[in-house]
Amino acid sequence: MKRAISIIAVLAIGAAVVWYSTRAETESTMEYRFVEVTRGNLESVVASTGSIGAVKTVQVGTQVSGIVNQIYVDFNDPVRQGQIIARIDTTLLASSVRDAQANLRRAEAQFEFNDAEFKRITKLFEKAFTTEVALNQAKFNLDTAQAGLETARIQLERQQRNLGYATIYSPINGVVVERNVDAGQTVAASLSAPQLFLIANDLSKLEILVNVDEADIGLIESGQSARFTVQAYSDDMFEGVVRQVRLQSTVESNVVTYTVVVDVDNSAGKLLPGMTATVDFLVDRADDVFMVPNAALRFRPTESMMAVLQERFQAARAERQATGDTTRAGGGRTRPGAGGAGGAGGSGGAPGAAGSAGGDAPAGGVFSGAGAFGGRNTNSAMLWYVDENNQLQIARARTGITDGSATEITGSGLADGMKIIAGVTEVVAEGGFQNPFSSNNDSGGNRFSRGGGF
Repeated sequence: MKRAISIIAVLAIGAAVVWYSTRAETESTMEYRFVEVTRGNLESVVASTGSIGAVKTVQVGTQVSGIVNQIYVDFNDPVRQGQIIARIDTTLLASSVRDAQANLRRAEAQFEFNDAEFKRITKLFEKAFTTEVALNQAKFNLDTAQAGLETARIQLERQQRNLGYATIYSPINGVVVERNVDAGQTVAASLSAPQLFLIANDLSKLEILVNVDEADIGLIESGQSARFTVQAYSDDMFEGVVRQVRLQSTVESNVVTYTVVVDVDNSAGKLLPGMTATVDFLVDRADDVFMVPNAALRFRPTESMMAVLQERFQAARAERQATGDTTRAGGGRTRPGAGGAGGAGGSGGAPGAAGSAGGDAPAGGVFSGAGAFGGRNTNSAMLWYVDENNQLQIARARTGITDGSATEITGSGLADGMKIIAGVTEVVAEGGFQNPFSSNNDSGGNRFSRGGGF
């Protein structure tokens, strides 16, 4: 008698499931957007922008004022250390030198006179023909003349040095990057030396000054690999190495950034100072791994999808209770209320095919949130897919590194080319049945979608 009752209960539950599925399929249609699981290499990077510049530049100025008389170099001209690159008019400077020379001759004559006078007074004092006061006065005049002579010599040296400053020499070997003056232009060096030229030492070695946000600066270190692109060569990828992470921070609009210096080899001469570089710092790398677009990880199922799986779990649980079967689909016994820990299920309508190997699965259990295991582990995810029998299944996976568009995943049941649901559109026929678990209770036909986006 008990066996007959159990068989009748199983048949009734099966009929109810078939009726529910038939109504849902005929009057509510799910249209899924899929993305594929692929196998390949994945890199985690920190992206930022910076400006390319020469490793060493020298601003060439002038210490004297005057009119620029001659310019010997132009933009992009190579120069050698000690090469004359410009001259300033020397008319006034040469006059100052001649004036200093005349003052020196006057000081020399005054010194010779005072020296002779001191010697004469000294002889008279020794013979007691003059007083000590006269001797002291002669000594004072001699010392004053000697100081004046030294001052005149210094003045002449200064004026001669200023005359030499009128000729501008290149301080290093390099290339003229900037030329800020033209012949005939007047420069004034009264307060600060005006910049006439900017010379870059060696353009075969450049550097990029990259502003990195404080949230990412902990991932950057000296010797780290970096790659970058520039707009002039959008199809080319250039390589670089981090040389320095500067401790000085910059705050702009309440955003704190740090400067990272990246060394770049410019042997080909393609890169120019001032170019804007989009830099990717390589933080981590995984080779030959499964990865899935991030849209699949952001996907959240509709209430109708949750209801379908919940119905299957309840039917399977009732069937096991009716037949007295308390073992999991894969063998072994189960604890009441304990969801499975398996990976992606296989085919068929059994609850174990949906990622749980049987047991009770309350609505708030393993299905509470599609992005993680019960919402506890941020590196775990639940991937939704449709098996070969056109039934919804769940594949549990753990996430690894990400490049911003795709994420590394690991777990059983994953395969290259596996289609994962990234979005869903549910269409309810006009006047038809609508899933009672859905929050949309309009009786007419409607269309609504949900998904993680792309």
